[in-house]
Amino acid sequence: MTATRRSARLLSGLLITAGVAHFAAPRQFDAIVPKALPGSPRTWTQVSGVVELAIGAAIAAPPTRRVGALAAAGLFAAVFPANVQMAYDWRHRPAPLRAAALARLPLQVPLVLWALRVHRTEDRAA
Repeated sequence: MTATRRSARLLSGLLITAGVAHFAAPRQFDAIVPKALPGSPRTWTQVSGVVELAIGAAIAAPPTRRVGALAAAGLFAAVFPANVQMAYDWRHRPAPLRAAALARLPLQVPLVLWALRVHRTEDRAA
């Protein structure tokens, strides 16, 4: 397996795992849905879980990998407000939890770059 395919499969696996987690343990995701969004947090948790599953599946399939990877980059950028909300909400929690919430913020950058790299390298692999 080439490094390009391995990277795409890992990205796909990350998204599918995250999507499943939205349904297996939804409360943790409900808690970080920004309050400014309309509707119930659970609806946003379920919708985002379905989106992650769909994008992960798109990346797993070579014919849809490029569009899936581009969608993943957009998703990683779009969930940044939830990570900001989590960091804000957890500001009074014990130090290890605060650190974990804050660590999520810069993590979005390498995730976006990873998805864009999968998108770009799939061009060359095709």
